[in-house]
Amino acid sequence: MIDTIACHKYAAPTELNDLNYFSYFSELEDTFIRRRGKHLMLSPIDWAMIESWKERGVPLHVAVRGIEHAFDSYEAKKQKRTVKTLLYCQEEVEAQYAEWLESRVGSHDDQRDSLDDSKSPFPRATVSAHLERSLEELTKLASQREPAQDELSEALMRAAELLTEIADDYRSSAQPDTRKLEESLTGVERMLDDAMRIAIDAETLKSIDTEVDSQIKPYKRHMDKVAFAQTRENLFRKRLREYFGVPRLSLFFL
Repeated sequence: MIDTIACHKYAAPTELNDLNYFSYFSELEDTFIRRRGKHLMLSPIDWAMIESWKERGVPLHVAVRGIEHAFDSYEAKKQKRTVKTLLYCQEEVEAQYAEWLESRVGSHDDQRDSLDDSKSPFPRATVSAHLERSLEELTKLASQREPAQDELSEALMRAAELLTEIADDYRSSAQPDTRKLEESLTGVERMLDDAMRIAIDAETLKSIDTEVDSQIKPYKRHMDKVAFAQTRENLFRKRLREYFGVPRLSLFFL
């Protein structure tokens, strides 16, 4: 998270008391560090770039999606060099923002609710209901945990804030893009998955590992190594979510 000195040095003086302003910076910093895999302090140039996104009105969930997508592309290319600066994600964030602006054209039209859903595999009303239901579940789960209990407590509150923005954006969009929505939801799920791994106690973790290994062992000889590893990871994440009661956000769980 951002330290106090960094915030005061790079944040606009008139907005120092705006919690959302600080949340914008810290959320993007956390996303970058989490995807990079190793802690790395952002540079003054990185802070300035984040501030420019904030001042231009780039929605937080759009910037987060841009960073997530940039790292997805980086990992797919299996590059040897590591990402050392947020500047690596700038082009993707700008592209996501440009597409978001385009999707807003006509969003205040009185005929918005009568837009054709034929281009989407999911009915707009169904998606909105799913987002609302998921938000209620996350909010309820967050309220049941102590605010400073562990990494998951904080992650649940952050996830609820992000999902609120994502849902509001989807409902008000003239041209809702379910592919972009799914990417945003995947990013939130990834953040929650990482938090659950940190929050779970060693004994329960060992128990879940043993259970998953027992379930998947009979299929090992019928699968290649990559498919087997991915299937095991999926089963492991499923058990973590069941243990903590964290809902699936993906549209494929409508």
